[in-house]
Amino acid sequence: MAVLLDAGSFVEDGLLASARDPAHLPAEGVLTGTGTVGGRQVVVIAHDPTVKAGSWGARTVEKQIRILEHADRYLLPVFYLVDSAGGRLTDALGFHPGHRGGARIFHLQVRLSGRVPQLCCLMGPSAAGGAYMPAFCDWVGMVDGNASMYLASPRVAEQAIGEKVTHEEMGGARMHCTTSGMGDQLFPDDATAIAACRELLGYLPASYDRRPEAQPAVAPAATDWEGVLPASLRASYDMRSVIERIVDGDSFLEIKARFAEEIIVGFARLDGRSVGIVANQPKVRAGTIGVDSADKATRFISLCDAFNVPLLFLADLPGFMVGSAVERQGIIRHGAKMIAAMSSCAVPRFCVVIRKSFAAGYYAMSSPGFEPTATLALPGAQIGAMAGSAAVHAVWANKIEAIEDHEEREAFIREESARLDEELDVLRVASELLIEAVVEPEDLRLQLSLRLAACHGWTRPPAGRHHGAFPV
Repeated sequence: MAVLLDAGSFVEDGLLASARDPAHLPAEGVLTGTGTVGGRQVVVIAHDPTVKAGSWGARTVEKQIRILEHADRYLLPVFYLVDSAGGRLTDALGFHPGHRGGARIFHLQVRLSGRVPQLCCLMGPSAAGGAYMPAFCDWVGMVDGNASMYLASPRVAEQAIGEKVTHEEMGGARMHCTTSGMGDQLFPDDATAIAACRELLGYLPASYDRRPEAQPAVAPAATDWEGVLPASLRASYDMRSVIERIVDGDSFLEIKARFAEEIIVGFARLDGRSVGIVANQPKVRAGTIGVDSADKATRFISLCDAFNVPLLFLADLPGFMVGSAVERQGIIRHGAKMIAAMSSCAVPRFCVVIRKSFAAGYYAMSSPGFEPTATLALPGAQIGAMAGSAAVHAVWANKIEAIEDHEEREAFIREESARLDEELDVLRVASELLIEAVVEPEDLRLQLSLRLAACHGWTRPPAGRHHGAFPV
């Protein structure tokens, strides 16, 4: 608690819970109260693993419910320091089925979702139904080697279905940060996780009805663009090198960096203002959007929109992943989720085409048809339905097959590819007013900063429906 909160700010509630209980469970195994983080008032729930392994009984649940009701009433961000073995089976009637049982905690978390930030440091187990506590949070930092999250322990799984598996394989921190996507960041220890949690709050407002507070502007970490972008549109590079030349120095806080690495999401500051970044990563699967990366982006886009954080899309991709495997996994459905989340945003959105943006991938990255605040592109970029080299085979497949001479066939493919590429050239696209501007890399940061400042007074349109019935 001392690592999370500003010194001397913690006001504890329910310290004497179970004080007269013969079992003598100090504070009922959970600390709850209010305090400040960087001077901002917050609510805290911290499980105490030294008391019955942080398990939940009736009073444990009641304390958490009361402090979440306080957060709901006063619109305060919630920090969860989770280290709990789950519900106490010896007190099942107390923590499980009642009106103020564990379900009430999750009900309040869902009610708070999108109204206040909910940030979780998972430092130990979060088992059984209790695993849903971090699941309902906006961000989950997990301590490597200690944190775990699963609905059934390896022991239960072995009894129920005969599977023998280790704790790490079942629900360890590294698994959740790389495979399931439940973990947002992996940390070596508790203090590092809590420090990141404090840092993340700085990018968000206290509640949905406020805007993130601006900070003093900082020069970017790098300004020289020489050698950053390869000449070939097919060559790979690290999109993080582009990001660090756009945003304020050392301000980029990446989310889910180890999961679905073909897309990069995270918070940063641009001239002191909070922005959310969604960027394709050409060095991983050419930046194509797959099932997991679509879900990763969807989640982040929704988070930014909930808390009034403008979005910057950096596009460099051939499109969505193709093939029978991803079709069976539901790539259309998952891609539709991403497009629906982006299209539903009320926050300012900016799309920058770094080198190329093709097919429905362009749509997902906030193309002009979805009314972004502005669409920009760097010189030499290509925008279209398909790259010329691919399109020529789709358009002229029969003719190419009919050309028997190899050299004649290759010459035809080169000529037609070049002609189709001319249609995709960014200057032609700009001449048709399909994008707002073609910007030199060295001018991109300034252009985005000025455009972001120009839409500072944006407002949300009035609600015209309950909510969309989007793909899941």
